[in-house]
Amino acid sequence: MKILYAIQGTGNGHLARAMEVVPILKKRKKCTVDVLISGTENELKLPFEVNYQFSGMSFTFGKRGGIDLWNTYRKMHSLRLLHEIKSLPVDKYDLIISDFEPVSSWAAQLAKKPSIGLSNQVATLHPLAPAPKNTDILGKMILQYYAPTTYNYGLHFKSLDKNVFTPIIRKQLRDLEIKDKGYYTVYLPSYSDERIIDFLKKFKEVDWVVFSKTSKKKYREKNIYVKPLDSDFFLECMAESKGIVSNAGFGTTSEALFLNKKLLVIPMKNQYEQHCNAAMLKSMGVTVIKKLKSKHRDKFKDWLKDGKKINVNYPNITEEILETIIDNHAGQGLDNTIAENIPYTIFQ
Repeated sequence: MKILYAIQGTGNGHLARAMEVVPILKKRKKCTVDVLISGTENELKLPFEVNYQFSGMSFTFGKRGGIDLWNTYRKMHSLRLLHEIKSLPVDKYDLIISDFEPVSSWAAQLAKKPSIGLSNQVATLHPLAPAPKNTDILGKMILQYYAPTTYNYGLHFKSLDKNVFTPIIRKQLRDLEIKDKGYYTVYLPSYSDERIIDFLKKFKEVDWVVFSKTSKKKYREKNIYVKPLDSDFFLECMAESKGIVSNAGFGTTSEALFLNKKLLVIPMKNQYEQHCNAAMLKSMGVTVIKKLKSKHRDKFKDWLKDGKKINVNYPNITEEILETIIDNHAGQGLDNTIAENIPYTIFQ
């Protein structure tokens, strides 16, 4: 069996998940695996060969709490994207698995070939998933059509049914020794360092380790330590911190919950999936604030004083998830006849 595993390259969460998924697929007998990545805005280095590297459709982080829509639009080359989609030889694969990756998904659509979605994004649209109070029609459409797949398997903070699983946690994180050294780890890539420091400097009673997406050198402003983003050191700081402040992306938040750290999230503007994640986290007891602004300092202070850890159970079921997908789809309908593309086809 020849498998294409395609990864969304915006942010680090999809790549971190791939570190678990790809080696398991590669060790299967009579199975070869090619890896595709599209997009930028990530820092992780993968420990395996990448067969296709595309520009895809990347979102660009801003400095004021959200996606920079203008730079995202400016960097998007529709003709290049169309060329990448048409150039991908999907016909030579028996199974196409997409972690919210658009080039492989649309290439499969054009070739009338089924594809499998495995991501947090497809789970946020599940009928049982908590939704934000304000419906973002455009944001919901992006989740549905950015990387459309024929069959969907979701990952969420809680299992919602037999095909929506708890998070895939990488072995590197599972092996960490968990401590509490009293400081707080902060990763807010959609905010500038200046905005983060201006907000945190009012909280002088604790130490802050802020991971910066833009700074190339470390520096300190009183009790705030700013560090260039480094994956290994970031994991170490998460494991040793008292609490974690992050956007509402799936990767960092699920890892924070697994490490049993108190968590506060600020969903990115113009990122509907993050608002969906925030709705689920809030239903579980996680503190959510809308923006990094002075009017939210009281709620932030309350979290520092009284914020609770959320107990979760995230067993290592990655092999079971992949076995389910392969058992359900290997050799079944993976010819050139595509099923009707309905969200959650596999759930109905």
